[in-house]
Amino acid sequence: MRIALLANPRSGGETQAAALERRLTAFGATVRTVGDPCDPEPDFGNADRVAVAGGDGSIGPAAAAASRAALPLAVIPSGTANNFARALEVPQELEEACRLAATGTSIRPVELCWLGERPFVNCASAGLAVAAARSAKHWKGILGPLAYAVGAAAAGLRTPALTCKVTTDGQHLFEGRAWQVVVAGTGAFGPSANVGPTDQADGLLDVVVLQSGSRLALVRRAYGLQTGTIKAQDGVTHRRAARVQFEGRAHFNVDGEIVAPGDGASFGVEAGAVQLVVG
Repeated sequence: MRIALLANPRSGGETQAAALERRLTAFGATVRTVGDPCDPEPDFGNADRVAVAGGDGSIGPAAAAASRAALPLAVIPSGTANNFARALEVPQELEEACRLAATGTSIRPVELCWLGERPFVNCASAGLAVAAARSAKHWKGILGPLAYAVGAAAAGLRTPALTCKVTTDGQHLFEGRAWQVVVAGTGAFGPSANVGPTDQADGLLDVVVLQSGSRLALVRRAYGLQTGTIKAQDGVTHRRAARVQFEGRAHFNVDGEIVAPGDGASFGVEAGAVQLVVG
């Protein structure tokens, strides 16, 4: 198996490129490190597949590059939460993830989502998710995944609701004030939260709007996100769509990275664009 490796140098520890090359080679692969997952045009040469090592924010750009090259993608999770691996049941233990990347033969088609020209795989969230991510950033090195819970609690106490309008496939979905707007692929975020079941084969985004209200009610919203039942709650709007238009001035938390699209944001999805190596 000839593997083109994209390794995030900021992941640290045993996920540095040289250490990963040794692990993958031990499972019989021929490995060539071709750069960072966010490199705009990586050269994969004659590789049989692409392997990406990094957090959730690294997977979207790597998936887009692998899709353009018509190559399967193997994921070696090395972030704090590793939501994509959790949602798609990719091994999160380093040794097993490397074994799968080097020897796995099963492929699962997975959607590739877009915010403008930025690819992502899990979700893009405006509102409380942005404030929570900013708060969690200061605690990740100390608390690990628990930092997301601390960040969410801090955001819920002091972050104002956002004003926005959301249109899906040209039809009105929501207009007003909301605590959070989520445009989801896998729908997983934080250490264990998700928006509920999503279909990676339907070529549709899941759009979930948490309407504003009492801050005390955010406890129930948090429970719905932890249990995957948020879409069934009163005051929550949900629809599946191929195209989503967000109007309003807001930042988005895109697979853990904060993005500022300006006064509006357009979302799309490519069905089956990612050929994911699975167990």
